[in-house]
Amino acid sequence: MKKLITANHAAGLAATLAGRANRKGRGFGGGVYPITPQTESIEFLSRQEIEKGSVVRVESEHSAMAVCIGMASNGARTFTASSSNGLAYMTENVITAAMYRLPIVMLAVNRTLGPPWNIWVDHNDTLLLRDSGWIQLYCEDNQEAFDSLLFAYRLSEDPRVLLPTMVCIDAFVLSHTLMETDIPEQDQVDGFLPPLQMQHRISDKPRTMGGLDFPHETEVHRGQMQDAMNRVFKVYEEHQKAFEKSFGRSIDGPVVPYRTEDAEVVIVSMGTLGATAKQAVDTARERGIKAGSLRVKMFRPFPEQQLVDALKGAKKIAVIDRDLSPGMGGILWSELRGAVRTADVVQSYLIGLGGGDVRPHHLVEIFDDLAERDRPEPSILKEVA
Repeated sequence: MKKLITANHAAGLAATLAGRANRKGRGFGGGVYPITPQTESIEFLSRQEIEKGSVVRVESEHSAMAVCIGMASNGARTFTASSSNGLAYMTENVITAAMYRLPIVMLAVNRTLGPPWNIWVDHNDTLLLRDSGWIQLYCEDNQEAFDSLLFAYRLSEDPRVLLPTMVCIDAFVLSHTLMETDIPEQDQVDGFLPPLQMQHRISDKPRTMGGLDFPHETEVHRGQMQDAMNRVFKVYEEHQKAFEKSFGRSIDGPVVPYRTEDAEVVIVSMGTLGATAKQAVDTARERGIKAGSLRVKMFRPFPEQQLVDALKGAKKIAVIDRDLSPGMGGILWSELRGAVRTADVVQSYLIGLGGGDVRPHHLVEIFDDLAERDRPEPSILKEVA
């Protein structure tokens, strides 16, 4: 069934369907606290009837994640949502959730960190958490936001992974924009998401949580997390096939190429910038430029090998960041440039910071700028607001 809904409502609906799918297991729940622009997603979720479980309204983002940790530790399927400084306030428990290896799923609506306060899109808030131990998925449109929420549960709950997942959408560009979205029936979701069976959940067998690790135990735990992250790519690929079988449509992989087969210049981006980049590529191609686009859907674990393979023919690469690491430059660029050594130029561009409206002609201008360069320079800030 197709519905005209916002990405916020799509995420809330996906969480509802996933929660009901665990009615024969330990149920569903989570802590919720409002912050613009994700509030509509938890308002939607709070109005739904969940057969087993409940959504708990709390006094802060820190407590919202604490509720998720408690419920997930007891084997429930869990969800929360946050944004910007709310994510920053939640950070201690975001890390705790990953260290406990709890398959929590969170909607993160990308919004500029303050002060000064700014409610529009910027990726710095979730990239701040790139080392927290969460899988991170960045979405291009509302359908991908819905599908990625469902997919995130399947990926996170796989015993070979057992890591939380953050599904990221751009503030207002997606969160409050209506798009036609294909919604499956509950029995289809039930088939894709069987009841959660988490072997290390709290039960009648005594367990210790939050005890003191000695150095070697910490070494082992970190090694286990890294091993789990390394397994994500293979598990992801397996569940892509299951997703298509269950819902009759495919879900994109960790990197999403567009017209890169013979591309000599390629724009690499994340989130909705990927859709804008495709239009810019078409325009550049009409002018005789062998242009292509590569969207990074998964930022953690970082899909280094997939990027290397996809960019092996590119002579010049423009990495578009909607974020800034002061003193370094673009965060995506800083991670990608070390992996791609075959290109002549890997140039960093910062664009759309603080929610500036990035349009196709801005990216065509970047193609033109890139064509003139024979060596990179420090990150270039392109103002568009």
